[in-house]
Amino acid sequence: MRTLLISLASLSVSAAAFAQTGLNSLPEVEFSQLSQRDPNPLSEKALSINPTQWKHGETDHFIYHFVHSYVATPISIEAEFHYRVVAKELERDQPLTDIKSNVYIFERPEDWQQFQGLGVLEKWTGGIHSQGSLFILRNPEQKFSGNVLGHEIVHLVLHRFYSDGIPCWLNEGIAQYISKSARASYQRARGYISKPHSEAIADDDIIPLATLVRLTRPPSDRVETFYDESERLVRFLIATDKPSFLALLDALGRHQPFEAALPRFYPTKFTTVATLEEKFREYAAKDFGTTLQQAEE
Repeated sequence: MRTLLISLASLSVSAAAFAQTGLNSLPEVEFSQLSQRDPNPLSEKALSINPTQWKHGETDHFIYHFVHSYVATPISIEAEFHYRVVAKELERDQPLTDIKSNVYIFERPEDWQQFQGLGVLEKWTGGIHSQGSLFILRNPEQKFSGNVLGHEIVHLVLHRFYSDGIPCWLNEGIAQYISKSARASYQRARGYISKPHSEAIADDDIIPLATLVRLTRPPSDRVETFYDESERLVRFLIATDKPSFLALLDALGRHQPFEAALPRFYPTKFTTVATLEEKFREYAAKDFGTTLQQAEE
């Protein structure tokens, strides 16, 4: 845990530099001059909506499609910030592939609704990660806060490292875990008082781990519990032994069964999923307060 805090503190320097020097607008690039094309079929659907409105830009790890640079610029800065956080937290170098992630930024709710229809998306979605691309609604007339953007960006970066996919609980748990911590660090670097918070879960509300690890999507009747529990489980496994967690992550990224991989990488801690659940239930019910540091001390 302290490793993450140290990493975030060092990364906050670059964010602070942006805060001090001001935000330089994301440079526009002609669509034909972008370094890569997005093969995602949703890309064509997105760009077909008011096609003359779209502008394009590019940073080290992402390609952006947007309407106004003042909306896209802070997103581009935060995206690169989160990329570095994820890479450091996972202790990974640049993926062997140099494929960049595409981010599509809608500004008008009516355009987003049209895209939802074309893409057959759930009506409640305000953003979706699909096949390594992110499609989001960012209405400039509204103020956004929280770790939602960071959460989705973590999904993008995870997809780059694990293009074959990882289990749903692990994908969402890591996205919550990293984005909460990164968001607090990012805000502190910009002069705000901000601390991450991990939600406690009542013992009676916990989804049995044997069920949780097999879910392919959040259960519609227990969405909030699913996200909170997934984040807590990732946090618990990292706090117990981070090298073991990273090895487990790689194994699950190769689609090895959780039940077989867990005792292999946590041989002295969790010999079975039942053993893990017994210890995790007590951990999950703890109310850590408002800071990660207090939680782990």
